[in-house]
Amino acid sequence: MPFIKKDTTKLIVGTLPPPRFSTGELLEKDVDFCYGSYYNSLWLFIDKIHDLKLRFDNSQEAIQQRKRFLINRKIGVCDIVESCERDKIDASDLGMKNIVLRNLVAYLRKYPKVETLLFTGGNSKNGPEYFFRKHLKEQGLKLEMLSNEIPRIHRFTLNERQIKTVSLTSASGSANRAIGSMPLYQQLKSRNTKFNTFDFRVLQYREYF
Repeated sequence: MPFIKKDTTKLIVGTLPPPRFSTGELLEKDVDFCYGSYYNSLWLFIDKIHDLKLRFDNSQEAIQQRKRFLINRKIGVCDIVESCERDKIDASDLGMKNIVLRNLVAYLRKYPKVETLLFTGGNSKNGPEYFFRKHLKEQGLKLEMLSNEIPRIHRFTLNERQIKTVSLTSASGSANRAIGSMPLYQQLKSRNTKFNTFDFRVLQYREYF
């Protein structure tokens, strides 16, 4: 379920959790909350940026730590996919079919203080930006590009209210290869051989979290 408060100003938009979060078969280091998968590093980046000393386990305290952070920073979470089916039970976005999108525009109308959407992934097929574009088109709306640099930035207008979107590099390990081919990453790596894909995301995410 979406995690949004009345004063939320930024909304993290992903696709949907891995299947084990529906079946309850969590791993030891999973947290039963948004982006709680041990294999998705979003909370590791946030922990590094803010030194929150987060727990990574199935405890209630781990959940409460994350809720406190989001509430304090006026950040919400709302996945774009409401439901789907999978032939193969894995977390791949490409494996989804019979996809039902959540009415994110309706949530934006309900929570008028939201001014920024943070996509955890770009416009690749079945990623959050890809689905959001499809959702906007159904609503007669479209994104306008503001910056084509990574992370790409767009905006759209909803009832005379301008909302910005930021397409962050995905927090999942599958994006590491794409990061390695980015000119900015290669430039930073050439200056410091110890610089890695984790550091790159921390650098990028710091501005928005």
